This record gives sequence, structure tokens and C-alpha cells, in this order.
Amino acid sequence: MLKRLLKTVAWILGVLAAIPVIMNLAVIGVASFFIRSAQTVPETPVILVLGAGVWANSKLSPMLQDRVDQGIALYESGKGAKLLMSGDHSSPYYDEVSTMKRYAVDKGVASSDVFLDHSGFSTYESLLRARDIFGARKMIIVTQRYHLYRAVFIARALGIEAYGVPSDARAYNGEVKRQIREFFARAKDFVQVWLPAPEFNEQVDLTGDGDETNTP
Repeated sequence: MLKRLLKTVAWILGVLAAIPVIMNLAVIGVASFFIRSAQTVPETPVILVLGAGVWANSKLSPMLQDRVDQGIALYESGKGAKLLMSGDHSSPYYDEVSTMKRYAVDKGVASSDVFLDHSGFSTYESLLRARDIFGARKMIIVTQRYHLYRAVFIARALGIEAYGVPSDARAYNGEVKRQIREFFARAKDFVQVWLPAPEFNEQVDLTGDGDETNTP
């Protein structure tokens, strides 16, 4: 009797352990069809650059700098008419998106072509807000490849015609930790995209002036 119980428990635990693995495989499998090189990605109205860490001196972290550089390169090659920077501006003392915009403008991007989403606190929120506030229905998403699978999957699940371009220009510290975190994040967002989404009242026209989004 005890042996049978242990087998049942082991079977249940095995099934539970397999679920997030299957979710990860589904996310990666679906998104892989829509990840392209900078040369082969289709033209879209907007390029979404996802935020990452900003250092205390308001300098982009290496990971974020590579994302913004890739976004700028796509913009300059005509792959997108506008840049949408989405990230964490949770306090006056921490502002990813304004730092991203300053960097892009210093590189020659027209300030009016750079829109800011100050409340992109998660990948899911960034994509949902891009769709429902900024009206984005077709876009290129820029981030590192490990993160790109989830971002493209979320966008596609939300009905956005999204393509991903990776921004892995170098090796980054903390790779193992990021991969572990991403494994669980993929499983979480696999479920999240099927749940009721919050509604937003504000609307931003991506064909307008990006400088109007400079402040929250």
C-alpha cells in the first residue's frame, strides 16, 4: 500500500514538474517562427525596445545599451518609423525610458520619433500597453534572444503581428541566473496571456509627436 502511494505521489510530482517544461517549449517553439535578423525582418510601423537596468549615474547597462543600439540600427535602416521605449520609471530616481531616449537622441534619432512608456514594469505589461495604449498592431521587438522568445510569444498571443530581432552583441554577466528566472517567467506568462487583461483609458497616437510622452 505504501509503495503504491509513493508511486502515485512520484507520478503526480513528475507531471507537475513537466508542466513548466512543456510551457517553455511551447513559448520557444511558437516564437522561433517570428525571430529574424536585422536584414530579413519585415518593416513595421514601430520598433519596441524593452527596458533593462540603468546604473546610478543614469548610464545604460551593457544589456540595455545593446538593445537600444539595435533599435537605433533598425530605425536608421528604415525597418520602423518610430521607436517605443518601454521600461521602469517607478520613481523620480529611477527612470529607464528617459535614459534610453536621451541615448537614442544623442545618437541622432529624431526626438519626436521616440515614444516613452513609463509603466512597462514587466514584459507582459509592456506588450499589453503597446497594444492598448499606443495602438501598436504590428511591431518589431528588440531584446536579448533569451528574453525575445517570451516577448514575441506574449505579443502574438495578444494579437499583435510581432517579429523579434535579438540584440546579443556581447556576453553578459549572470547568464545562469537569468536563464533560471526566464524559465519560470515563461511559464507564468504562458498562463497570463489567457487571463482577463486590465483596461486602460489613455491613448497615444504613434503617428504623432513622441516628445508628448516625455513625462508620465
